Amino acid sequence: LYDEMLARIKEDDQTVPYRRGGHFYYSRTEKGKQYPIYCRRAGSLDAPEEVTLDLNVLAEGRPFLALGAAAVSDDGHRLAYTIDFTGFREFTLHVKDLRTGALEPDRIEKVVSVAWAADGATLFYVTEDAAKRPYRLYRHRLGQAVDDLVYEEQDALFHLTVERTRSLRFLFALSASFTTTEVRYLPAGEPTAAWLTLLPRETGHEYHVDHGGDLFYIRTNGGGRRNFRLVTAPVSDPRADAWREVIAHRDDVMLEDVEVFAGHYVVHERREGLVGLRVTALADGASHDVQFPEPTYDVAPEANVEFSAGGYRFSYQSLVTPPSVFDYDTVTRERVLLKQTEVLGGYDPARYRTERVHATAPDGTRIPLS
Repeated sequence: LYDEMLARIKEDDQTVPYRRGGHFYYSRTEKGKQYPIYCRRAGSLDAPEEVTLDLNVLAEGRPFLALGAAAVSDDGHRLAYTIDFTGFREFTLHVKDLRTGALEPDRIEKVVSVAWAADGATLFYVTEDAAKRPYRLYRHRLGQAVDDLVYEEQDALFHLTVERTRSLRFLFALSASFTTTEVRYLPAGEPTAAWLTLLPRETGHEYHVDHGGDLFYIRTNGGGRRNFRLVTAPVSDPRADAWREVIAHRDDVMLEDVEVFAGHYVVHERREGLVGLRVTALADGASHDVQFPEPTYDVAPEANVEFSAGGYRFSYQSLVTPPSVFDYDTVTRERVLLKQTEVLGGYDPARYRTERVHATAPDGTRIPLS
């Protein structure tokens, strides 16, 4: 069985490089090695390879290794990452100087999520309690012995996470239960300033926030709109009274995600069980749906980290099409295939077909079948 499974796997492989700042980042695997090797190239894909993290080296002499969070500072000089050697999801935060390859003395236990401030010397991270619930947000200055507790989530139903916006302008701290959320925000260039609450939590209200220009883009199910709608709010005054509706609630369409860029935003919409992508230009508000070639498929975002990007990268697969990574030009609507996972063993997609049909339930509901 092992030999049969291994024969279907392409061991020497590489992910599609993506640009962040002045570098192209990617990971690759080598035959006979269990873990990926994380790399980057400065300026162009022809530049010399720089290994940022080789998990095989870190795993030497250990029975287990898992990489958790990973974040590069804005200047590209440092990598903050978390590693678990136990198998119990007990991640320890380390900081690596990518210029020298040396580890900084900073070491923090039980870290779940991490994000850099704009200065490249301040980290915000979330730790977990004895029940493995992420609940405390700290501010850490490199070399600092005692960290500042910024916020503690005391409600046992809520988990806490911290992240940086694609625009790099803000940090978000999200408190979330299964039915309720609350977002705090901080300008990334002001790490010592006070965090502000965007909208106080209200039982049953979920909202998720992205940023672009002078606006917060908020996906919200408040007011009983269970399929969510999209609103914007001024960064200077994000109170609910200042919200402006961009996409109204629809009974037959679930608004699943919103990704904001400098010149456009992309929404993920689920209609009759099938996810689609809709692109809207910020300049004139014109929208269009991304077209896909098969009647049933799965689509998901890839690494879209550059706020100024004019395109959108996504992964696509179906019952007969292997996982494929595309770059989509949001203006010309051209789709470029960057990589398709190789299926070893003589697979021929022309010998198969995929269909999408519906069955009618006793109550009249149409159930999609792939």
